[in-house]
Amino acid sequence: FEQVDAWEDERSYWVYYRLSKARYREIKEEQKRNAVTLWLDFFTKAKQSERNGDLVQALGFYFQGFRAVEKYLAEPIRLEFEGKEILLTNEILSNIQTLLDRIEVTSVPGELTVNRRVAESGITVTARAILKENKRPITGLPLRALFEKGAGDVFPDYKTDVNGQARILLTKIASRDLEQRVAVKVNLQAMAGQNASEIYTLVTDKIVVPKASTLLNVQRPLVYVTSVEKSLGQPKNQEQLTNRLKNFITQAGFELTDDKKKAELWMDITADSERGSQSGSIFITFATTVIKVVTVKDGKEIYATTLDRVKGYSLDYERSSQEAYNASLKMLENEKLPELLNVILQ
Repeated sequence: FEQVDAWEDERSYWVYYRLSKARYREIKEEQKRNAVTLWLDFFTKAKQSERNGDLVQALGFYFQGFRAVEKYLAEPIRLEFEGKEILLTNEILSNIQTLLDRIEVTSVPGELTVNRRVAESGITVTARAILKENKRPITGLPLRALFEKGAGDVFPDYKTDVNGQARILLTKIASRDLEQRVAVKVNLQAMAGQNASEIYTLVTDKIVVPKASTLLNVQRPLVYVTSVEKSLGQPKNQEQLTNRLKNFITQAGFELTDDKKKAELWMDITADSERGSQSGSIFITFATTVIKVVTVKDGKEIYATTLDRVKGYSLDYERSSQEAYNASLKMLENEKLPELLNVILQ
């Protein structure tokens, strides 16, 4: 913008600016030339790294060059490199894809049996990256791990070591599926540096990257349940808290067993209600529930919670006790069940 003139009176101040179309085009062309010059510098470094056998560094330079000119990817920019005329956009993507096609990623084992309680399985998945042509391990290659089928927690980002390997850390299986799959692939987003643009993400998502996967055959843990539910000191006809807990854990991918010796977990529920005060025609009752989960193998308590003195109101103590149990059930649903599942899946 250029200031042409200014004028003022007692009440106002006016400034007149103009935008030169020619100067604007000149600035934009200069920015474009600078971007192409920077791209050419990165492209030259990438080619040199490739010739030196440093594939990871070459990929890094290619992607830095990509980011330098990403605003101009839609333009057919032609230039000369090492005596050959090239089309900039095509050259970037084809060189990146050619390098990626030389990489082989594997994961060992390709299939394994794992308990839903991952900590009890002692599983290890190792990813390895090598050059296809000479089987040489690739060091420092960024990888990403994710659930391709099913769901769970897997540490996402890795770099291969001097042996071209990375140990994949799987900490939780959240899905109930009996067959799940964890994939490991070259992580192009890691090569973008900080704050990758939308266009970078859009384009790199279309690039075919080396990938491997491990099939998980998921075993359902066996749970042995004991319970005592009372109302005002007398056994209840229906153990509603226990039944809800049983339904929850079976829906979450666990199985119930009547044989404690076969079980991995022992869940114990004790609940009772007690008379409180009476105010006019309103009777108050308090229900207390204790839930514990213990590993059968070593007797270690891994979860314990108490729903302490949950209050119920009604026209007599019996119905008041039932209301206290209903309130306890709501508290169990809203607060305790997700917490319990998260603990026992660790």
